Amino acid sequence: MHNSSNKNLAISDYLIKIIDENPLIPTFLLKKEEQNKFSLIYENDAATSILNPLDQSTLEVVLNQLQPMLVNNSKHKLYPNIPFTIHKKLFTYDITIVLLEDGIEPIYSVTMYDRTNEEKEISILKEFKDKYLSLFNNNLDPVISVFENGEILDLNGTTSKILGYNPKNLVGQSIEMLIDENSRRNFQLMMKQTLTGYPTEMQSCLIQHVKGHYIPMYIKAIPLEKNNIVTTFHLVLRDTTAESDEQEQLYYLAYHDHLTGLWNRRALKEHLQDNVVNAMSGTEISVVRIDLDRFKMINESLGYNYGDELLKKIADRLGLYIDKSSNLYRQSGDEFVFIAVGKSRDETSDFAENILLELSKPLYLDHQEYFVTASIGISMFPYDGKKMDELLIKADQALYIAKDRGRAHYRFYQEQMNLAFPNDALMESHLRRAIEKEEFSIHYQPQVNLVTGEINSFEALLRWNNRKFGYVSPMNFIPLAEESGMIMQIGEWVLEEVCKQLKYWQEKGYRPVRIAVNISPKQFIQDNFARKINEKIQKYGISPSSLEVEITESAMTDMQDTFSTLKELKNIGVVISIDDFGTGYSSLSYLKKYPIDIIKIDQSFIKDMELDDKNTAIARTIIQLAHNLGMEVIAEGVEKDRQVEILKAANCQKAQGYLFSKPVSIEHINESYMQRTKP
Repeated sequence: MHNSSNKNLAISDYLIKIIDENPLIPTFLLKKEEQNKFSLIYENDAATSILNPLDQSTLEVVLNQLQPMLVNNSKHKLYPNIPFTIHKKLFTYDITIVLLEDGIEPIYSVTMYDRTNEEKEISILKEFKDKYLSLFNNNLDPVISVFENGEILDLNGTTSKILGYNPKNLVGQSIEMLIDENSRRNFQLMMKQTLTGYPTEMQSCLIQHVKGHYIPMYIKAIPLEKNNIVTTFHLVLRDTTAESDEQEQLYYLAYHDHLTGLWNRRALKEHLQDNVVNAMSGTEISVVRIDLDRFKMINESLGYNYGDELLKKIADRLGLYIDKSSNLYRQSGDEFVFIAVGKSRDETSDFAENILLELSKPLYLDHQEYFVTASIGISMFPYDGKKMDELLIKADQALYIAKDRGRAHYRFYQEQMNLAFPNDALMESHLRRAIEKEEFSIHYQPQVNLVTGEINSFEALLRWNNRKFGYVSPMNFIPLAEESGMIMQIGEWVLEEVCKQLKYWQEKGYRPVRIAVNISPKQFIQDNFARKINEKIQKYGISPSSLEVEITESAMTDMQDTFSTLKELKNIGVVISIDDFGTGYSSLSYLKKYPIDIIKIDQSFIKDMELDDKNTAIARTIIQLAHNLGMEVIAEGVEKDRQVEILKAANCQKAQGYLFSKPVSIEHINESYMQRTKP
């Protein structure tokens, strides 16, 4: 009796220990009976839950699967990764069997550790790892894995094959040892931009071969995150010794400023939108707009070439403040923007002060010392707005106040700053009556055939001379017209006036010419746009081919509707052109799918192309691409003879710009360009 009590006490102590240490692990006590049969004498809550419902049939299924292990068990044994079926579902368990009481009817403890999900997770992780390594090792492009500090972590076989290095000699070295000195600045900038969490490209980078010579490479830098922090990144390389891929050229161009290598305005909007949408609760985002003070004076006194060199030096200075939380963009000519994620108001103040201090240091150009100051306007998410456009506008308003109140300092946005912009409302009021008061006029800029020198087409450009404001730049009133919806009425007036002019020339017997009319995105997407164009053509009895509809990529948001509208216009006989081509990545797909006649190269690629080989290469690529697709090319913004020579060598058909003529009045066009074709 005493011995039996001791055994019962030992079993009780064992159960207490098991339950206390592992209450969630299914535990059974089984007693062996005659003919190797077993009966259940205890189960904990975890065991009950997996057997639920605990009926006789379920119990028999479990005991039958345990029986072989129980019969062959001595005192303590582990059976790992045992497939186990419960309620017709397959599980995997580590099963431990302990003999608690020996004798005629021995008692066993059975514990079951569930490994089912663990096996699945290991399998999934192995699958991901295998796919990752396959993508890395079998990539046909060279791929170099780099730590955030620039130390080389790994490289694939293609890298060794193309650059000639033994991986053992490169791993642990700095990636910058492979970069040519002239490419190092832009490479360091690309690394900083990638560490902020965005994939980045570098159009041309000279990378050293093991034998000492340099190979021009196109680089894609892809960030790899761990717990939302970029710890490493991949560099995917492509040899650009041969002609670069047109699509990659335009993709790079779409998101980077060609002068400084920084992200451009398009990237700014997309990245800020991403940051706002993905912001966690409590995250602060600072929009820091930086505008150089009186930089126009430097351009006018030193020339644009010197101005561009100073802008690059200023971009380098600002680039010192790019880090994992702060990214830099060139918004426009002398305006830059930082997006800083996770900085408080006080931290943003320190950030702005450091930038002002950095920019106050002298700049040297041709051994001459120059000083450039800047004004800064700041808005913060979520306090000043929760939308991308709202934050940019309010940062601009703060910048306006900083400039108005003495320059060379920074201002945060405040609600009362809205009062600093009363002219927008007043200008909108005047704009609504501009047609009625006959304040609008149309000027025409000739488009010159570069081979023959002939002029048989013009671009119609809207001008506004207001009785209160005087001459108002289209850069000021067109965005206001777009935003207010007045662009529809104004666009309708322009089309009407152009058709009248074409009819007048036709009736007077002047030689046939074509006029290009800029169509706003809102105009283009309106219902029955093509039908309205056709009505005007019929109303004035003009030749459809004398009217050119000039649209931008932003008007072509819906593929199906865009295709239908363009097809209708082609059926009418209207000429279709794409304005500012090259400023959007999606251009290539448009060219392939839509019935387009003319591509207009944006003036940003023509400007200084005689000094910038990249601009020349881009322009040549666009021209060749257009010709291969059977399209005509017109270059905008031509101002120098050397630019004409480059365009003619590339077989560009037409050009327009101040070298030939600024936009002029209809009277000047009639007098200088038109010729009668009949007496």
